[in-house]
Parts: sequence; structure tokens; C-alpha cells
Amino acid sequence: MFHRVCFSPIILTTFFLIFSSQGIGAPLKTTGNTVKSPVSLENCIQMALKNNHRRPASRYAVEMAEAQHRQALAGYWPQVTAKGGFTRMDEPTNFLFPAKSFNVPATTVTVATPMGPMPITTPAQEMQIPEQDVKIMDRDTYFASVEATWLLYDGGMRKGYREQAKSLVDMMKQESRRTDLEIVDSVTRLYYGAVLAAQLHSIAKDTLERMEATLNLTETMYKEGSGRVKKTDFLGNKVMVESLRSMVALLEKNALIARAALANTMGLPWNDSVTPAETAMPFTPFPDNLEHLVSSAYRFNPDWAKIEAGISAAQGAIRTAVSEHYPKLALTGELHKWWNDYNTGAVTDENKEGWSVGIGIEIPIFSGFLTQNKVSEAKARLAKIKEEQLLFKEGIGLQIRDTFLSLNAAEKSYQATLEAMNAAVENRDLNTRAYRHELVETEDVIRAQLMESFMAAQHYKTRYDHLALRSRLKLLVGTEIQHKLIRQ
Repeated sequence: MFHRVCFSPIILTTFFLIFSSQGIGAPLKTTGNTVKSPVSLENCIQMALKNNHRRPASRYAVEMAEAQHRQALAGYWPQVTAKGGFTRMDEPTNFLFPAKSFNVPATTVTVATPMGPMPITTPAQEMQIPEQDVKIMDRDTYFASVEATWLLYDGGMRKGYREQAKSLVDMMKQESRRTDLEIVDSVTRLYYGAVLAAQLHSIAKDTLERMEATLNLTETMYKEGSGRVKKTDFLGNKVMVESLRSMVALLEKNALIARAALANTMGLPWNDSVTPAETAMPFTPFPDNLEHLVSSAYRFNPDWAKIEAGISAAQGAIRTAVSEHYPKLALTGELHKWWNDYNTGAVTDENKEGWSVGIGIEIPIFSGFLTQNKVSEAKARLAKIKEEQLLFKEGIGLQIRDTFLSLNAAEKSYQATLEAMNAAVENRDLNTRAYRHELVETEDVIRAQLMESFMAAQHYKTRYDHLALRSRLKLLVGTEIQHKLIRQ
């Protein structure tokens, strides 16, 4: 008899403590502000999407990718560069014309005169020209130029870079979308976690009140009754009451930290708390089928879309690598003008300003098989991503199946725990009335009260698990966020 009195209630209490404490919060002491009016789940999600600091980080990642895409598109435009400067030389530029000599042969010229023809003879002689120091320009020169290069043909290099940059934009957008999905999932789970914590705290308080009433009745029957209720029954009951009192304090702490965690996920300050507007967790059977969920995941799951973008980027990398086999053709142009105080020599009006237009071509001939191996690397990377896609396809299907089966199990557990809870309520009521007439033992009353609390907590936890699994399923499929973002 004594063994039954001490052992069964302690086991039930231990189960109740472990069950009601899991997943609600850690032993932390929190104080701070509380959002005055209760907040609905929809409003919590909207506030989180507005205030959570993970969203700006994701948006900046998208902006970075878009900027890189615009950098890739810049290659299709002419590249124009303006240059200018000033040069001062230590001495003016000159040209030293070397000394030179040349021989003039002797010549005889007949000149007609009034007296008749007269021959004039010039003797041979050597002419000397000394070296000449010719100044070309002044020491100080200002110059300005505009150069333009327009790539006309590149073998697909720019298109490859553009595809890679565009794929990066798509990947970052999907990463941002996944962040939104995770925020919605976190808020949903923490919101109903706060509701569950409040319900467990309420259950514990109600149980404590009933146990205190039972303790008072046990004390009265022990002191004034027929003697069937002994002091050991009273002391055992008192131990259970004080143990429950400590658990009520623990569950109260869990309720507070759950509301604080919800506020933190919503992007509110650390010392704020949010009170859910709902006091009970809804239960709605999940109507969808497994095949439809998996097929939807292949269309909406952000991780799947990221892999698709990765394949597109790898194809762009192949195109870029292959382009190195082909020549590159560019149109070039240059416009220049310079200023110098000297007006002769090289500083003529024709030389001071001018322009030029040309076409340049670069033909790869041999690079030690570098380009060939770049192409092989890019193709291997594409094959690797495609194989990972197959693995992910099976993995996401398995995750959805596991969550779907867990959801079905939770729906079955919901009905079973509901019936068990109703039976426990009726059993506690019958045992309490019978105990007033000394028809049952003290242990039976205590066990009935603890069993009612345990089954109520198990039922509410089953409801929470069902809601959490639905939220996780929406996260895996990737469809939860669509209408949330449209409303913003």
C-alpha cells in the first residue's frame, strides 16, 4: 500500500514536468516591456516581416547580385576613357642634325655675250654644313585625350558572364524568399508555443488549486474522520502539492520567456514581450495529398529554385570558358589635343590635335591547353550540380513524406488524447466526490488529478505539434509566404 502511494504519483509528476517543460524555454530571468494589447498571428507575421533584421541582410544580398549583373551588362557598351595631364621636362626637346659635307664638281658654262660666246669655268670645291641643334618643342606640355574601345565579337564571353550574373541574382532572390519563409515559420511556431506555454501554466495552476483543496480535505479527514485517512496520506499529499507549486513557478517562467522569444523573432527590442491574442490552438485536419505537396515543392521550394539557377550559372561558365577558343574583335578610336608654347618643330597645328580610328583583333593560338582544361572544369561542375539536384529531389521528397506522415500521426493522436482527456476529467470528478465519502484512497484522488493534468497537457502538446508540422510543411513546399508578401 505504501509503495503504491509514493511511487505512482511521483512518476506522473515527473512525466508532467518533463512534458510541460520541453521546447518552451530555457531557465532565463526576463523583465521588460510587454505589448499592451494581444496580437494576432497575422499581425505578428506582418510585424516580423517588417522589423526582423534578417530581411534587410537578404535584400542587400540581392542588391549586390543585381549590381554584379549590371557590371556584366557593361561589357556590351563602348568603353570610353578621358585622359589629361601636364609634363615638364628638364630641357626642351631637341634634334641634333649632324654635320655634313658634299663635293661640288667643276663645271664649264658657255655664256653668250655681245663679243661672242665666252666659256666660264667653276673649279671643283667641297661644301661643309655644320651640325645643327634644332628645338622641337618647349619644356612644358599640356595634353588631353579621349580613347574608346568597343568589343564587337568575343566568342560568347560576355553572354556567359551575363548568364552567370543573372543566375546569381535569381539565387539571391530565392535566398531572400527562403529567409521570409523561415521568419513566417519561426513566428508561427513561437506564437503557438506561447499559447501552449500559457495553457500549460493555466493547467498547472488549476491542478495546484485542486490539490490544495484535496490537501485541506485530507487534513480534515485525518484529524476528524474515521481514521481511514492516515497521517502518511496527508504528508504524501502535501509533498505533491509543494512539488506542484514549484512546477507552477517553472511553467510561469516558460510562459514569459516564450512571449519574449516571440517578440525577439518579430524584431522587437530584447526587453519586449508579445501576448498572443488566441488563448487556444486551432485544429484543422490537413486536406492535401502527398503527391501534390511534392510536385508543388519542385515549383515553389526556394532551395530547388537555387539549384536551377546554379545550373544556369554553370552553363554560363562553360560558355565563358569556350569563348577563349575564339578570336576577339574590337573597334578602337582616339581623339587627342596638346598644348605647347613652341610653334615650330614638332609643335605644328597638325600635330597638336587629331584623331584615329582602327580595328584590332586578338587570336588565341596556343596557351598550353589552359582553355581546354577550363572548359573541362566548367563541364564537370555542371555535371556535379545536376547530380546534387537529383539527390536533393529525393531528399526533399523524403522530408515532405516524413512531415506528412508525422502530420497524419498527430491527427490520430489528437482524437485519442482528446478522448483520454475527457475520460480523465470525468475520472477526477468521480474520485473527488467519492473521496469526500471515504470511498477511495488518497492515492486514487491524487493520481486522478495528476492524470487529468497530464492528459490535458498531452492533448494541447499534440495540437501544438500538429500546427508546427503544418508550418514546417509549408516551409518545405515554399508556398506560405506568397499571399503574405502580396499584402505588404
